[in-house]
Amino acid sequence: MRPSRRTVLTATAALGAAGAAAGTAEAASQPEAGRPPATAQRPTRELRALLREIDPARIERTVRRLVSFGTRHTLSSQDDPARGIGAARDWLLSELRTYAAASGGRMTVELQSYVQEPAPRIPAPTRITNVVATLRGSVTPDRVYVVAGHYDSRVTDVMDATSDAPGADDDASGVAVVLELARVMARRRPASTIVFAAVAGEEQGLYGSGHMAQQLKAAGADVQGMFTNDIVGSSTADDGTRDPYTIRLFAEGVPSSETGEQAAIRRSVGGENDSATRQLARFVRDVADNDATGMHVRVIYRRDRYRRGGDHIPFLERGYPAARFTEPAEDFAHQHQDVRVDDTGKQYGDLPEFCDFGLIARVARVNAATLWTLSQAPGTPRDAKIVTSTLTNSTELVWTRGTEPDLVGYEVVWRETTTPEWTHVIPVGDATTHEVDLSKDNVFFGVRAVNRAGLRSPVAFPDPA
Repeated sequence: MRPSRRTVLTATAALGAAGAAAGTAEAASQPEAGRPPATAQRPTRELRALLREIDPARIERTVRRLVSFGTRHTLSSQDDPARGIGAARDWLLSELRTYAAASGGRMTVELQSYVQEPAPRIPAPTRITNVVATLRGSVTPDRVYVVAGHYDSRVTDVMDATSDAPGADDDASGVAVVLELARVMARRRPASTIVFAAVAGEEQGLYGSGHMAQQLKAAGADVQGMFTNDIVGSSTADDGTRDPYTIRLFAEGVPSSETGEQAAIRRSVGGENDSATRQLARFVRDVADNDATGMHVRVIYRRDRYRRGGDHIPFLERGYPAARFTEPAEDFAHQHQDVRVDDTGKQYGDLPEFCDFGLIARVARVNAATLWTLSQAPGTPRDAKIVTSTLTNSTELVWTRGTEPDLVGYEVVWRETTTPEWTHVIPVGDATTHEVDLSKDNVFFGVRAVNRAGLRSPVAFPDPA
């Protein structure tokens, strides 16, 4: 039974009411404030077991080990065995190789290097090296998801390559997340490929992630999601208030890679809040904002913070969905600062004593829930369209069937144009077309895939056809 125009009127009238019924068995009701979206997915037993393996003590060990190299400035020594970015690089390589040894050959580790010619914040030719572990998928290996943190650090003067730059929060915390995910997942068999990357050159201009994104683009990689974890280590703001159970996720609306033709389509249908990155952010809330992670994911509808940037941006610029995790409220005395104590006794500097290792572990669980579900679920539907060849008060959606062997069907989702989350779900079975008796002019529609295990893909937002 399909929802009718009467359905949407009933649902709209009940938006503010607890437990509002949509009027048919196919359409889910509008969730109350604070409740999960209609598209939320409960963690599986397998996922809960994975999340329990994430270890705050190991995360703390990683952060303190990276801090022990004194400075990890991109322009610091690359051949000193104890101090500088080269020593950090070699330790990261060794750690990831240790994890890969437990993977049965599924995980490979490499140094991804190039020489950056003189550029802003790079005064002389400098080798930039990313440390990358790739866990190859067992079913759909060509579908790729990337998680990254940057292992370079800095002090107040971005060109100071010799002073101690501990970089505990910015961004040993993010690298610790990446390493812990690699350790836990190396012993498992994801259906799709997951890439774990510690990138360099972020503080000098996103050089390492830019190189990595370009390499993937040149290879034609099907990257369906990328996350950077950057400054995820502290739950205490500059005024002393604490929020240890929230993580921000920055997700752009208008795509950085948008062409003029794509912009015209977006303007015509009102798709500013429905980029692939926004759908990815909604997916994170669907699978990782729950009791299994112990975290609330606060999605921020921006590419990044004011006057700031991160390693997701080069991926966005190349057309990949990408978003940034960052702690809920920053304390700027402990990032991009010389290590010092001022006349009032206030300690400055990005030191490990200002990190909350329990928070970092929970952020790792958010990442793990997201990446594992993405890798096990079907891929985002392709070629989703709304048929506009004739004008009617109903909506016909079409899409291309995926090739996953465990694919069992699809769901159409919809919401009011003024609502940020998907509120209604319509199971449509193993089909590539579905007509809904609702006007495409009044609501937003999307399509997501479902597999045999009941896992759902991110939503595809349809273009007009």
